[in-house]
Amino acid sequence: MSIRSNPDQPQDELFRSRLENMIDMNHPLVKLGQGIDWEVFDREFGKHYAAKVGRPATRTRLIVGLTYLQFMYDMSDEAVVERWVESPYWQHFTGEEYFQHDFPLHPTTLVKWRRKIGEEGCEWLLTQTLQAGKKLGVLKTSSLDKVVVDTTCMEKAIAHPVDSKLFNRMREHLVREAESLNINLRQNYNQVAPQLVKKAARYGHAKQYARMRKASNKLRTILGRVIRDIERKAQETTTTLTAKMTELLTLAKRLKMQQRNSKDKVYAIHAPEVACIAKGKARNPYEFGAKVSIAVTAKDSWVVGARTFKGNPYDGHTLEEAFDQIKAITDHTPKQVYVDRGYRAAYLGQKTDVIITGQKRHSKATKRWMKRRNSVEPIIGHLKAGHKMQRNWLKGHLGDIMAPVLAASGFNLKKILRALALFAPKTYEWIMALLADFCGKAENSRRHHKQINSLIAA
Repeated sequence: MSIRSNPDQPQDELFRSRLENMIDMNHPLVKLGQGIDWEVFDREFGKHYAAKVGRPATRTRLIVGLTYLQFMYDMSDEAVVERWVESPYWQHFTGEEYFQHDFPLHPTTLVKWRRKIGEEGCEWLLTQTLQAGKKLGVLKTSSLDKVVVDTTCMEKAIAHPVDSKLFNRMREHLVREAESLNINLRQNYNQVAPQLVKKAARYGHAKQYARMRKASNKLRTILGRVIRDIERKAQETTTTLTAKMTELLTLAKRLKMQQRNSKDKVYAIHAPEVACIAKGKARNPYEFGAKVSIAVTAKDSWVVGARTFKGNPYDGHTLEEAFDQIKAITDHTPKQVYVDRGYRAAYLGQKTDVIITGQKRHSKATKRWMKRRNSVEPIIGHLKAGHKMQRNWLKGHLGDIMAPVLAASGFNLKKILRALALFAPKTYEWIMALLADFCGKAENSRRHHKQINSLIAA
């Protein structure tokens, strides 16, 4: 009979080994999991769950850990759950004691949970990444004094907007919803409208723009007929329109009335909140999505803010809201904010200086820090390329708000992982051995040169 050396340690299950015995406890992901205060999430998100009603809730550490891993490694809801089953390090990061062979939850649970915590909960997740950086000694509070702010466009997952396709797609939605309400339309145009869409595409490809506009206007007329037919039949039969049908009719009228130079245009049926943003790029002059303000520390490039705005506001008008978010997330008021010339005339009060690129009235020390203004550009590139901000798949304006904040959380955690990997024991030993080897070679070279000089002198 074997006796455990530590009575407090739980006994291993039969034929099952604990994850601590399977993985390297000096792995950066293990250290990161130890540096995060998981009990804080239980207290913060416990208000979203009922104590004695319904089925038992999913563990907070599991769902928070999966969200972190998802935006750290640029994965979808389905992919992060599948990867979790394969990786013992991921399971240990989310608080598991033994290796699991079953899926921890359904991918839709992540969707529902994001909606439940909302914007405030996502900002709280970003705050905890900064707290973990401070706890592990990677982030210093003094780094928060100087912040760089810039805006970018986060594109929405929509097709390139074409008027003819939008008119036809809107007609299809209305016809489908009318059939579900048993509204017999005079004509649904299921045969004529798709042919007009193809004609408009062919005319546009052949640069016959007059014919293209003519086909598109016919589709606009057809859409108007369907709208009037639905309203007339619903009034005659006293049919109560559902909320979905009312929303579709409002959106269809807005789409039908918009012109080339109209403001607040509809660019996607499933995402009417999308705006057209021009950032002056040669390859991509027009982007369709939401404007996002990104704030990073000037010294070591930690993301401390990610604010989404409706429409396409002037950059100078976005700075105040972005600054308020920085103070809420970091619980610290930056002393200096570095921006480009798009923020002209921006002002944040006497305690914080707004330093704009190109100004010559500052001191030499401030001018040296002004050169760090461009440091935000590669960070935006990393957020898009590696942390799910290149193309936003989250639904609605709430999805536009949450996506950049969660991407910033993933970026900060990835930054902590790199720092922990750099200072890991094995890496440290390798660096010291390399330095010792280099110093030995330098000493031998010095001795060799000394001997040559002595022979020349003799």
